[in-house]
Amino acid sequence: MRLGIFSDVHSNLEALTKVVEAYQAFTIDRYICLGDTVGYGASPNECCNLVRSLNPTGVLGNHDAAVSGRMDYNYYYEACRQALDLHASILTEENLAWLKTLPYETRDENRSYCHGSPINSEEFEYIFSLDQARSLLPNYKELADVTFVGHSHLCKAFALSATDVHRVVATSFEIRSGFKYVIGVGSVGQPRDYDPRASFTIFDTDTGLFEYHRVAYDIETSAQKIFDMNLERNFGNRLFVGV
Repeated sequence: MRLGIFSDVHSNLEALTKVVEAYQAFTIDRYICLGDTVGYGASPNECCNLVRSLNPTGVLGNHDAAVSGRMDYNYYYEACRQALDLHASILTEENLAWLKTLPYETRDENRSYCHGSPINSEEFEYIFSLDQARSLLPNYKELADVTFVGHSHLCKAFALSATDVHRVVATSFEIRSGFKYVIGVGSVGQPRDYDPRASFTIFDTDTGLFEYHRVAYDIETSAQKIFDMNLERNFGNRLFVGV
């Protein structure tokens, strides 16, 4: 079975549309959305509708939790709060209901899917550094063989033994026995690794092959929609750089 795993769309319809089109070049049996379909961008309803049309296995992101009333986001910085307030006010009842039903984590067989750290997943802790990955070692036995995460907007993967952690730097690699993996799938709508192209991934459950993919999209249109909605201009400017 081939899984199309993606995360952090952040209301960027132009990026999401290109990712969905790019997936058509592959045989995808099931889609997995690791959260944060909303936030930052200008097309929250359109992105929710498109993600939902894929009938994905979905998990809750922190921005999803905020707009659907499942967490307090008063401590977020002002521009982010303004975007979340706007999205909460314009999302349809159907899309809000969908966000309200998403779990913090879901598992199948030997795989886990969550937005941030799989430990206390409702706290949305980041896993994008070696130290953060090492913090999982006390819970090594509880981890799935492979855990897929979003949240950081970075394409970072780690192989864990019971006593140590190693970075996996390849853009395509096979899951090896004797290790547990935590794989950050990057961001569709707001990459932060200085590559402005949308990130999406594929995992073949039969061969154990994982692949990172990138696709270019119409950044100018996405950014202009952000400017036209009077959202924080940096939400649009950063798309051109990938930060």
